[in-house]
Amino acid sequence: MLNVARGLTGRGFQVELAAASAEGHFLDIVPEHVQLVDLGCRRTLSSLLPLIRHLRRERPDVLISSLPHANVVALLANKFLQQPLPVVALRTSNFSLRHADANWKERAAMTLEKHLLPAAHTVVAVSKGVADDLKRVAPRAAHLVRVIHDPVVWRDHEEEAAAPVAHPWFGGSGPPVILAVGRLVALKGHAHLLRAVARVADARPVRLVIVGEGPERGRLNKLAASLGISHLVDFPGFQLNPLPYMRQAQVFALSSTYEALPNALIQAMACGTPVVSTDCPTGPREILEDGKWGALTPVHDAEALATAILKTLDNPVAPSLLKASAARYAAQTSIDGYANVMAGILDTDAFKRNGAKTPTKQAAAHSAH
Repeated sequence: MLNVARGLTGRGFQVELAAASAEGHFLDIVPEHVQLVDLGCRRTLSSLLPLIRHLRRERPDVLISSLPHANVVALLANKFLQQPLPVVALRTSNFSLRHADANWKERAAMTLEKHLLPAAHTVVAVSKGVADDLKRVAPRAAHLVRVIHDPVVWRDHEEEAAAPVAHPWFGGSGPPVILAVGRLVALKGHAHLLRAVARVADARPVRLVIVGEGPERGRLNKLAASLGISHLVDFPGFQLNPLPYMRQAQVFALSSTYEALPNALIQAMACGTPVVSTDCPTGPREILEDGKWGALTPVHDAEALATAILKTLDNPVAPSLLKASAARYAAQTSIDGYANVMAGILDTDAFKRNGAKTPTKQAAAHSAH
């Protein structure tokens, strides 16, 4: 949402970011010229009334929302406005897989979201796989669905990736580093990656760095110890800018059980870093073009993942080819997609006359926890 806001302000839109609670890791990087509105709520669902009041007072032209709870709040709030707004709802995960894996509260929110989506103006899916799944589970909203990738690779990507890494395993002459970036949660499959790296370590010296934070940290540390590889594994926690880690790693490994469109995989390719991934639904096969740019391995198959890592270490794809492929996910292409949606909502003729620079106020309903 911060990247979408960043891109739209660059096109001349006036953007507000309405957060249920304005706190968290990303608070300090809200883009310049984006007004942050703190709705002052502990939970996203409790922000319904504050959002209604805000929308009545500020009267934005378009409301953009993301994540199931925020989509529910945005679409419900719109029903209480005297003049309803065009709502653009983002689906950033595979609905079917996430619904099956969620707790009962999230499943309830997603079920409500599914029934409310037909009231949206546009439903944005971040990948073709997410779009296809959503059309199956919410057929009444199928005609509203369009694919717009996340704005991933920005013009300052190489500059951001060139920042120093304060970690002793990078930049030296030690064993190659395998890198994973993602929340420490079960769906990211880090346990299978640990088992794979244990197999790789039997064949050659390597190290594993997993960037991210989450509730699985303790369990993953215990698993690393039981595999006898604790000295080869490090968890440096959440990193606001993981690109320097990606640039200096020898292999980037994605071990997820499911995804939507794994941005970290794209970012690593844009750094020129060789990649391997599970062939999970959805995203990796799209990104890697059926394995052309990196090995795809069966989900939960640690042995196959280990084999792919060893082969990639021995025969990596050229960095120039990886960067060229990642260029398909240039941020400007994504922002073009959002600008086109805005053009369909606003005064199209005026929008075109001004070269997509028509100022308008956006309100993005999003939890910043």
